Amino acid sequence: MNIREQTEKIEQTILSPLATLACRTAGRQYPEEEDDLRTAFQRDRDRIIHCKSFRRLKHKTQVFLSPEGDHYRTRLTHTLEVAQIARTIARCLRLNEDLTEAISLAHDLGHTPFGHAGEHALNEICSVSPMEDGSSGFRHYEQSVRIVERLEKNGHGLNLTAEVRDGILCHTCGAQAKTPEGRIVRVADRIAYINHDIEDSERAGILREDQLPESVTAVLGHSKRERIDRLVRSVVRCSTDGVMRMEPEIQKAFDDLHAFMYASVYVNPHAKSEEKKIPLVIEKLYEYAQVSEHLPEDMRRIAKEDGVRRAAVDYIAGMTDPYAVELFERVYVPHAWQHR
Repeated sequence: MNIREQTEKIEQTILSPLATLACRTAGRQYPEEEDDLRTAFQRDRDRIIHCKSFRRLKHKTQVFLSPEGDHYRTRLTHTLEVAQIARTIARCLRLNEDLTEAISLAHDLGHTPFGHAGEHALNEICSVSPMEDGSSGFRHYEQSVRIVERLEKNGHGLNLTAEVRDGILCHTCGAQAKTPEGRIVRVADRIAYINHDIEDSERAGILREDQLPESVTAVLGHSKRERIDRLVRSVVRCSTDGVMRMEPEIQKAFDDLHAFMYASVYVNPHAKSEEKKIPLVIEKLYEYAQVSEHLPEDMRRIAKEDGVRRAAVDYIAGMTDPYAVELFERVYVPHAWQHR
């Protein structure tokens, strides 16, 4: 046996009967020869880490718009925290860590610049002006799948396994993922962002720890460490059948915490004051990008094959915050005349 086959044999021996085994993957979009070192899910994880879309996450907003300071989360650091929490749960439940990590690392690849404000703005545009294939609206989880299937590697995609693509698509809402590993990522994503958003909000002066509802802290604890620990332990205790859940008391406190964060931070007029500018920026960039000559070479190919509106959306969704601002200023803000 080669190293991959040995690893697959170990998976069959030590993982739960509910685990998704790499040797039983439903396969890739396009058949490939197996690697002699890495399982299918390990290869997926590696491809995601090395792709351009993953690197761009370091300059995309998580909650606070392009924050000044080294310790605020970006979309990349959020992704890494999701992966850590998800892997812990997968390990405790004896599920496939490699599959869980691959889904975690790719789940937000399709997020727009400027966080959910950018996503909402692009969704409005795409709802009014459907794309050439008849689809309308914009959802970052669908864009994440499009990136790994179509846009990465100069239009060839990453050719990931069906299990990873399903987990990406189902990580946020709608139907649950087909695998327990995909279902782990869905709950780990929520555990991660609620807790790190509290920490970032404290750093930003938006709220204090002692302002969290007492009914929540009495159940989940008074620190990020305590909350994450109790939430993860609850998921592990209650999810041995592969369906991710928590004890009712824990789940209620978690839902109440989410509602509190929504009212106190996610729609806080002080925290979100700059976001009212985002729809104009996205709208003007969309107008600009609908001229094929304005698109980079890889997006011009998408425009020819999938339509210029589709390419414009792909182009904007892939931008980082700084690049979107720089392009907007270069195209729409007058520059001082310079004598040459």
